[in-house]
Amino acid sequence: MTTRSNPFEELERLFERMDRQFDDATRMWEEEGPFGGWRTEMESVSIDLAETDDEFVVTADLPGFDRDDVDIRVTDHTLRIEADRETATEEHEAEYLRRERRHESVRRSIRLPDEVDKDAVTATMKHGVLTVTLPRLEVEEARSIDIE
Repeated sequence: MTTRSNPFEELERLFERMDRQFDDATRMWEEEGPFGGWRTEMESVSIDLAETDDEFVVTADLPGFDRDDVDIRVTDHTLRIEADRETATEEHEAEYLRRERRHESVRRSIRLPDEVDKDAVTATMKHGVLTVTLPRLEVEEARSIDIE
């Protein structure tokens, strides 16, 4: 007896794939700003920016990235975080070997509210969480000028 294929099963698989793609696309929508906007994978670093009297502390999630994959640059008012990696996954099935390679890059620029001491910036990374400490630059107090 021959088995007949069910055309509805193929249609159901198609709808499931479309549903997954739609879910992935909606996760990339940012609601920041007056109109929101599309966020690319290259800009998908989640960060927290904390402020104390002496410093700013930026915490960024970079799961799966190693310290050597991350590049941090700082100017007076901007912190740039870039991470780049290539991953390889191997699966042994029956009599063949399948390899899948993927290249992933992320980056994020954070505008800082005040100037920072670029020479005193420190960074640590533990379990995929990057912490950057940016000491504030000491600004001289305003001086009163007498008019002659």
